[in-house]
Amino acid sequence: MTGLRKSYGCPVEFSLDLLGGKWKMVILARLKQNLMRYGELRRAIPDLSDKVLTERLGGLREVGLVESLADADGVTRYQLTARGESLRSVLQALYDWGEAEAATLKVSIRPPAPTSD
Repeated sequence: MTGLRKSYGCPVEFSLDLLGGKWKMVILARLKQNLMRYGELRRAIPDLSDKVLTERLGGLREVGLVESLADADGVTRYQLTARGESLRSVLQALYDWGEAEAATLKVSIRPPAPTSD
């Protein structure tokens, strides 16, 4: 199933087990901004492969942080669930901290170039 253990030493350990793994928090941060189609997510996170995006979305859906919605025209979009929305302030705090620390360490943060559909 999720691979989560039945017992943890502290809440931070549990949180990192649930949310850890490369790209999960980045996907959640993108979905915090807007509901997105699969291709939009891929373009928003260009270093993420299709295989890993599919796996991470599946895992996030499995633990109830993300859901997929199919429109009447058959287009599927992903969005945060109520549980995922509960991470909004955490995701914003990580964004703000990362932005400040990147500036301090003189690391460039470049958003992906916009593309048209």
